[in-house]
Amino acid sequence: MQDILDDVKRWNGEGKEIAMATVINTWGSSPRPVGAKMALTLDGGISGSVSAGCVEGAVVDEGIKSIKTGRSALLHYGISDDMAFDVGLMCGGKIDILVRPVKRGILDALLDAIKINHPTALATVIQGAESLLGNEKLVVEDGGIFGEIGSGWDVQVESALRQALADGKSQSILLSSTQSADEITVFLDVMLTPLTLMVIGGVHIAIPLVTIAKTLGFHSIVVDPRKRFANQERFPHADQIIQSWHEEAFALAPITSSTAVAVLAHDPKIDDPALIAALKGPAFYVGGLGSKRTQGLRRQRLQEAGLSEEQINRLHGPVGLNIGAKTPEEIALSIMAEIIQVKNER
Repeated sequence: MQDILDDVKRWNGEGKEIAMATVINTWGSSPRPVGAKMALTLDGGISGSVSAGCVEGAVVDEGIKSIKTGRSALLHYGISDDMAFDVGLMCGGKIDILVRPVKRGILDALLDAIKINHPTALATVIQGAESLLGNEKLVVEDGGIFGEIGSGWDVQVESALRQALADGKSQSILLSSTQSADEITVFLDVMLTPLTLMVIGGVHIAIPLVTIAKTLGFHSIVVDPRKRFANQERFPHADQIIQSWHEEAFALAPITSSTAVAVLAHDPKIDDPALIAALKGPAFYVGGLGSKRTQGLRRQRLQEAGLSEEQINRLHGPVGLNIGAKTPEEIALSIMAEIIQVKNER
C-alpha cells in the first residue's frame, strides 16, 4: 500500500472514484507477491503494479468496469489459459487478482490509520452469496472497526481479521456458518505500517545498528534520556531521536506490530521499564543486550514485575544471532540479522 499511498490520498482528496486491484493468490513464478496493489481512476490515473506489466492492461479495464458498476471482480490469469496469452502472461505461473471499487468510508478510515502508523486488516467477500460479494470490513490495530459484511458473518470475519493482523499475513480463507450450510470466502488484506526499529540506549553498538537499519529501509528511532548519548551528532542516520524515558518515547512513537525494539543501554534503570512496556505490547521483536547471566537476572526481575511467562519468552536475549560477533559493528549486524529472521518467519 505504501508505494501507491501518495497517489491514492491525492485522488481521494480530489473526490475521484478509485478502483483497487490486489493480488490475492499466486502460484509458480508470478512476478508480484500476495498483497501487491494497483490503484486507478476513470480519468486514466494508474499507480502501482500487480504483475511485471503483463496483465495490467486487462486489470485496468476491469477496474474501470468495477467503478462504473459498483461491483467487485475476481480475476484469474494462468499460463494454461487462453486469456493468459491474450494479456501477455508469458512468464509462467498463475495469479488471482481482486478488483474492487474503493468505498469512501472505508478508504477514509484506512488513510487515517496509516497517517498515525496503525496497522490494518481489510476483509472483502470474494465468494459466496451474491448479495455479499464485495462487502468489506476494516479492523484497525487500535480497535477501530469499520464496514459490515452482513448476514451474521461479522463476528467471524472480525475474529479472522484480528488473527491476520497478529500473524502479519494477507490470505484468503473459507468461513462456514455455525447456523447453516452457508460458506463464504474472504480475502484478508493486512496492511502493516513501515517497519520501525526503536533502539533504547544510545550506546556505541546502536550507532552501526541504526546505520544498517537505515540501509534496509527501517524507520529508526533512538531513545535515551541521557542527551550526551542520544543526539544528532552521534546518530546522523536516525529518523527520530527522543531524549527522554520510555513513557514519553512510546507516547510520541507508539509501538505497533511493525516495530522491533532493541534494548541496549545495559542499565536496568533504563532497560527494565522499556522491556516491560515493550513485551506487553504488539512489537514483532524485542531484544535485550547482555550475557546469559545478565539475561537470567533480567528474566527474574521481569517476573517479579508481573510479566507472564509467555510475555517473558518473547524476549530475544542474548540479543542477536550467534555469529561469533566481537566488534560493535559485528554485534549490530547480528542484531539486525535476527530482526530480519523473525520478520521473515512471521
